[in-house]
Amino acid sequence: QVRLLESGGGSVQAGGSLRLSCTVSISTSFRYCMGWFRQAAGKEREGVAAIDGDGRPSYGDAVKGRFTISKDTAQNTLYLEMNNLKPEDAAMYYCAADASSTVCGAWWKNGLDYWGKGTLVTISS
Repeated sequence: QVRLLESGGGSVQAGGSLRLSCTVSISTSFRYCMGWFRQAAGKEREGVAAIDGDGRPSYGDAVKGRFTISKDTAQNTLYLEMNNLKPEDAAMYYCAADASSTVCGAWWKNGLDYWGKGTLVTISS
């Protein structure tokens, strides 16, 4: 069983930055698609960013140009660098990992197999 633990959430002013981290219990997870999702109160889950086994990123339209996903396999950690944060970015952010697919496909729609418990991001305007 893969365990994922997010950290780095908090409160930040609009226009500010945060970096989320996700430590992963099994290093081989980094061979597969991994990603970040978010869910705001009263809204559906939204795909934020994903990175495939070869390190190719993809982003949701709402965050393109502002967020960057990366991974450090030596540290077993997935990151999400968030810049120019907007009030609509406020949500619970979840780290996720696929069990076996090296490509991400329609990750934003299908989700992934393993999930963390989330870290909360709040934005003050």
